[in-house]
Amino acid sequence: MNTLDLAQLPVLLGSVLWAMGRVAGLFLVAPVFGATVLPARIRVGLIVLLTLVLAPLAPARVDPMSSTGVSTMAGQVLIGAAVGFVLRLTFEAVAFGGQLVAQSMSLGFAEVVNPQGGGSSPVLNQFYLLLVTLLFLAMDGHLRLIELLADSFRTLPPGAGAISPDGLHAVALFGGQLFAGAVRVALPAMTALLVVNMGFGAISRAAPSMNLFAVGFPITLCLGFIALWLSLRALPGAFGSLEESAWSLMRELLGQ
Repeated sequence: MNTLDLAQLPVLLGSVLWAMGRVAGLFLVAPVFGATVLPARIRVGLIVLLTLVLAPLAPARVDPMSSTGVSTMAGQVLIGAAVGFVLRLTFEAVAFGGQLVAQSMSLGFAEVVNPQGGGSSPVLNQFYLLLVTLLFLAMDGHLRLIELLADSFRTLPPGAGAISPDGLHAVALFGGQLFAGAVRVALPAMTALLVVNMGFGAISRAAPSMNLFAVGFPITLCLGFIALWLSLRALPGAFGSLEESAWSLMRELLGQ
């Protein structure tokens, strides 16, 4: 009959805590997993399920009740949060691109409640965010993220240190992708609408008495929807490029 060795109890408890810290840090900020539209019970259930699955991969002979154990736990939360934050930047870049398109086609005033970030945001912002979320799930991004998290316990085990300052600096520099990616997503539609506005400018010079606000607003809105429809085919490529940059950075942070 097998008996439980009490000396191994801190190791088992630590494995569960280290895995839970890394998974919980990921769920705090990662898109899809950390969406506030998911009920709290489901998110907690997913955290517990992933913790039980990943706990055997996270052995570390560190007393979880010691000061070293507390710092190790903080490091695991930081690792998970950094990975989730990098991936969230790609989603926010696409959403910001949708906001730029909405402002270009005079649709920035049409706002709805943002269930993920709180407050309100333009409709096109939510539309683009919904599209890239579906793309992420269709390309098995959620499974790829779980696989990356599982491999991180091999390349960056608990107790061996957390993310280096250079890694955190790389995450901060990756924030520039938020603006570059937004321009990449919105550039086709914004270019078409810029040509339309230049045409209205030429018309205003030729016929100063024409009320361009009454005429130009519906034309800009209609042509904006057409430009939006035509530019959607470029969205998967732009999002895929941003996502690959994010995966490369996440693997670099985790030493893979």
